[in-house]
Amino acid sequence: MDLLDRISRTAHEYPEKLAHVSEDRTLTYAELAQKSDALARHFAGAFPAGHAPVAVIGHKEPEMLIAFLGAVKSGRPYVPIDVAIPARRAAGMLQASQAVVALTPSEIAALANERSSAKPRRVGLNDPFYIIFTSGSTGEPKGVVITLGCLTTFLEWMLEQHPFTRGRETFLNQAPFAFDLSVMDLYLSLATGGTLFSIGKNEIANPKRLYSALDHSTVTVWVSTPTFAQMCLIERRFNRTMLPQLRRFLFCGETLAPDTVAQLLDRFPEAEIWNTYGPTEATVACTSVRIDRDMLARYAPLPVGAPMPGAKVLVVDGEGQPVTPGERGEIIIAGAHVSPGYVGSPDLANSGFFWMGNLRAYRTGDWGRIENGLLFFEGRIDAQFKINGYRIELGDVEENLRSLPTVTDAAVLPVIRQGIAQSLAAFVVLSRRGGESDFELGTRLRSELAQRIPAYMLPGRFIFVDAFPMTANGKTDRRRLADSIR
Repeated sequence: MDLLDRISRTAHEYPEKLAHVSEDRTLTYAELAQKSDALARHFAGAFPAGHAPVAVIGHKEPEMLIAFLGAVKSGRPYVPIDVAIPARRAAGMLQASQAVVALTPSEIAALANERSSAKPRRVGLNDPFYIIFTSGSTGEPKGVVITLGCLTTFLEWMLEQHPFTRGRETFLNQAPFAFDLSVMDLYLSLATGGTLFSIGKNEIANPKRLYSALDHSTVTVWVSTPTFAQMCLIERRFNRTMLPQLRRFLFCGETLAPDTVAQLLDRFPEAEIWNTYGPTEATVACTSVRIDRDMLARYAPLPVGAPMPGAKVLVVDGEGQPVTPGERGEIIIAGAHVSPGYVGSPDLANSGFFWMGNLRAYRTGDWGRIENGLLFFEGRIDAQFKINGYRIELGDVEENLRSLPTVTDAAVLPVIRQGIAQSLAAFVVLSRRGGESDFELGTRLRSELAQRIPAYMLPGRFIFVDAFPMTANGKTDRRRLADSIR
């Protein structure tokens, strides 16, 4: 599949088709093609030597798409940086990526109207296509390099698995472009001649605006984190009446709770719900599974699926040897979709990347197990704390909480005093609530949870919320939760 040729073909055949809708702004495929071509010629003329990346600083503006394609059409990867990212962190990203230029939407708009006779060269399959920064254990962000070949492998798998109709789909874009979940909706939409419907930070912060936007969106494919969908479920009107054309949910980035799926199946009975898994280093996702009512009845927690064709997903012990089915270990991913590494970090031996035969491979740092050919994600290896000498994995407590009948979702955090984890606090979203007080509810949940986990793992405090706060990426904002218990 030639991604750029597919986009150009749509622009030629359906020039007035909307490629992007963001609040009150629209971008047609013809405009996207013409402006990104002009920007590519500008880059080729202004920066004729080398292939340093182009940094793009914005949010959900149409100019972001123009710059992304303009960069890769000129043989350069792009680095998306959201305006919500703190200035100091953004500066670190620019320095680490060694971007040749950093552009804002207004600057992109001006440059896309310039004329240049320079002849750009597109990126090749083995060339970097984008660089997305993720959190690093040192406190400094790491730039994950994704080649066109990595992206193509991911897209071909998704297009084979899902029967999208060319020119007829509208993809929800919830995640900022600086978060790799957005790659799923952005390039599936462009590859199928669809319309990308962006929900911006202003709409997410204002429920009335959010639901009004969804009312008029004609979304057919929902791509988001589970937290965002759970937030939307608070609104009773969030159902097939609001989104009558919605036929597919694609989730990634977080644990998908069974109760979230159950509510979505009730409200959108004609829609399919898919759970996927993969770190940024493996190009968005590399396992998937459809979650239906039979799957709900069979598994809790839910699986994240089977690997894409040609990929290897292993669960290994501390010596790197595969564990027996059902046993927990670290998830290892190998395949053509795996990143060649981090920008500016040639020492792959200490970064989690290695070779498995002739396949690039990555040590995820995630716990997992394989059962009946399906992968189950069980949290981060480093999400462990010792309390009173006992080592506790927060994900273990969370999964057991989510399995309780009245719990929709849960987030468990350590209560830190003088730098030491003293106890656990559980933030809980309930599916229903009677007349019990918070104290009575906490006592009941603690008693139910005690049937599943040892006493030393039980939270000392239960805090009940309607929904979790979200980060700019649409994930549960654990820092804000932690601040509330200090």
